[in-house]
Amino acid sequence: MTGPLATLKNRLLSALPPEDRALLSPHLFTTDLEKGRLLCDPGDPIEQVYFPNDCVISLMTLMENGAAIESATIGREGAMGLMAAAAPRASLSRAIVQAPGSALRIGAAALHDVWKRSAALRDLVDRHNEALFGHAIQSVACNALHAVEARFCRWLLGCHDRIDSNTVNLTQEFLADMLGVQRTTVTAVAGSLKGKGLIRYRRGVVDILDRPGLEAMACECYGAVRRGYERLLPASFTRL
Repeated sequence: MTGPLATLKNRLLSALPPEDRALLSPHLFTTDLEKGRLLCDPGDPIEQVYFPNDCVISLMTLMENGAAIESATIGREGAMGLMAAAAPRASLSRAIVQAPGSALRIGAAALHDVWKRSAALRDLVDRHNEALFGHAIQSVACNALHAVEARFCRWLLGCHDRIDSNTVNLTQEFLADMLGVQRTTVTAVAGSLKGKGLIRYRRGVVDILDRPGLEAMACECYGAVRRGYERLLPASFTRL
């Protein structure tokens, strides 16, 4: 395969039969997404769909007072805006780039045209949307019931699954928004994990030193979300 698919890392696109990927190929473009880039806000029409290769996108739920919290994370296992494959859709959340990297981009109208022609793509869209919905509802329970330290570990592991590095570049402000807490809380939790030897934390950078240790401290939601994806979309987190 040549063109944008030549260096494909997105597991969702990889799951399509070659002939169905070939239908998409003329409409796919490689794009670099920088950290903090806003892709859409609630109510915006979904005009572009992004299939991450090694970047990570956060879906944020916004309140009227400006408060926000992450409801789901999208990386190489999925796509942002994929529900627009079936019909024109408006975004339900804010989508912002959490970790920089590359993605494959396709216009929603072009994706819809292929969706109508490809039974395999229609099935993949349905399974992805179910997995993403399960991810979001698990996050609701997690944010309400679990301690910040366990959620922080869950979040770091989920990000680590989706990138090719043990280093996550994140500011305190961004982490606070992801977890729905104050920046002082992020500092305290990061300091605790650093003291346990699980991470190295310096301004804007988290280095994962002990993944098994993070897994032991993470809440059950990390495993539940991962199992949900792997049940519906096998090899979601397989590295090439």
